[in-house]
Amino acid sequence: MEVWLEASGARLRAHLARPGASAGSGRFGLVLCHGFPSGPRGALVSAETYPHLADRLAAEAGWTVLSFNFRGTGESEGNFSLGGWMADLGVAVDHLLAEEGVTGVWLAGFSTGGSLAICTAAEDQRVNGVAALAAPADFSAWADDPRRFLEYAREVGVVRRRDFPPDYEAWARELREIRASAAVGKIPPRSLLIVHGSGDDVVPVIDARQLADAAEGSVELRVLTGAGHRLRHDPRAIAVLIGWLDRQHL
Repeated sequence: MEVWLEASGARLRAHLARPGASAGSGRFGLVLCHGFPSGPRGALVSAETYPHLADRLAAEAGWTVLSFNFRGTGESEGNFSLGGWMADLGVAVDHLLAEEGVTGVWLAGFSTGGSLAICTAAEDQRVNGVAALAAPADFSAWADDPRRFLEYAREVGVVRRRDFPPDYEAWARELREIRASAAVGKIPPRSLLIVHGSGDDVVPVIDARQLADAAEGSVELRVLTGAGHRLRHDPRAIAVLIGWLDRQHL
């Protein structure tokens, strides 16, 4: 089912998947978070396969699953900022908790979405657990040259207005201050899954180990031999995610 979320003036396109009668009750809710787009005008097709993943997880795990486009991607309105994407995720959590029959919410994010899922859960105790796949420990690669990164964001189409951001210094400061490695320690004893590919040439596997070390608690770290960055399309990663969802019922 297609739905729209309202996030600080930006309408976000979303997809809500519910399990069939034989799959499960759908009492547990999962928010899926996509990563930062790549390639020229990549924002237009960002997260286009996530509704299919939401449908699969709903059918196989028996959960109610919400996937959505962060601001500036797909059909969602607005322009990219890390703070804005975190606000979008908070709205998605609110929306899923308001769905009839949903009694708890977990987050699963890929790449940038995984990092922001960690940061959001650290500050929102309503989130029962996080699965972060191919997630960077921080955004220092962007923060080191924010003007160059802003131009890249324009190229991929996630920043659509030439007069954005209205406050460049505040926009750039978020790239330095929003760090999953500084937030992940607040998640345990809630459930935490970190999945990474040993062959990831975008986010090095050392980031996964850094996050696991910083959690200072019970964390499940899975490094997939030979896997690259796009774990959304790796059957092993999705199998690990489904297994983790199944264990949440315990």
